[in-house]
Amino acid sequence: MPALFSMFRPARRQFDDLSAQEVLSLAILAEEEDGRIYAAYAANLAKDYPASAAMFDAMAAEENEHRSALLDLYVRRFGPTIIPIRREHVEGFYARKPLWLVKSLPLERARADAADMERQAEAFYRLAASRSTDAETRKLLGDLAAAEAKHERKALSLEGELTTGDEGKAEQDQAKRQFVLTWVQPGLAGLMDGSVSTLAPIFATAFATQNPWTTFLIGLSASIGAGISMGFTEAAHDDGKLSGRGSPWKRGLASGVMTTIGGLGHALPYLIPHFWTATAIALCVVFVELWVIVWIQNRFMETPIGRAMFQIILGGLLVLATGILIGGA
Repeated sequence: MPALFSMFRPARRQFDDLSAQEVLSLAILAEEEDGRIYAAYAANLAKDYPASAAMFDAMAAEENEHRSALLDLYVRRFGPTIIPIRREHVEGFYARKPLWLVKSLPLERARADAADMERQAEAFYRLAASRSTDAETRKLLGDLAAAEAKHERKALSLEGELTTGDEGKAEQDQAKRQFVLTWVQPGLAGLMDGSVSTLAPIFATAFATQNPWTTFLIGLSASIGAGISMGFTEAAHDDGKLSGRGSPWKRGLASGVMTTIGGLGHALPYLIPHFWTATAIALCVVFVELWVIVWIQNRFMETPIGRAMFQIILGGLLVLATGILIGGA
């Protein structure tokens, strides 16, 4: 079977088999791509993280300078026609994320990826320089390797400066706020809904039937149904453009998944065939779920611990008691 697939897969060149012309072509196109990636980072971060955006703009400009130097050397040696060889044509050559994906990377990931990109580019230039027999080409590739190493250190040092300086602290605060708005807030709402709203139907079924399997099926359907409903509701009611709450599909995913988890937490124990054992474990799970919600509210939403306990634990216990009373009636 692997041999069959290999028949339809484009052949990839070994780096050692590339000619000097092909190596320079590869370097030119790689610098162009890296420059576009850094420009995309800058555009994505410009509104909320101007200091980091300026760093990426500067790196994009430096990549363009590298491309110009390589292009000048190529034209002098081989003429104006660039061989269309790309990273994916060379076996084992480092890859880059698609441009549409890098545009949506969060701040910390973008900074870390930039340092990694520079490290990979340095390794490429050092290897290419070691294979070159032309003195001018060898010198340029060696200089570019040193420049990429310097850029990697610069990216890491700038990251440190941006983390500790006033601008960096402001950006870190903004990143934290965005994380809370996009992931924590809808996820917490989903967890609360899944954990609390499913208590009554699950425990009402449990005490009405005393059948663990039936209770599990009711809990499973209630949890998944609530998750789907919460996820679509969160994604549909706010596109995030005016509210600044971030991507609707991210918020919908967080809300839907956490809603489902919240309900499944006290439904899964009813896979145990012994009713009272399953119920005892389910009640313990409910207690843990409610305390987790209290901790998240206190940790990320800065809700005073007393108020969070009153709202969540008291409300959850009332819903739980309602389900038990109705089921046992």
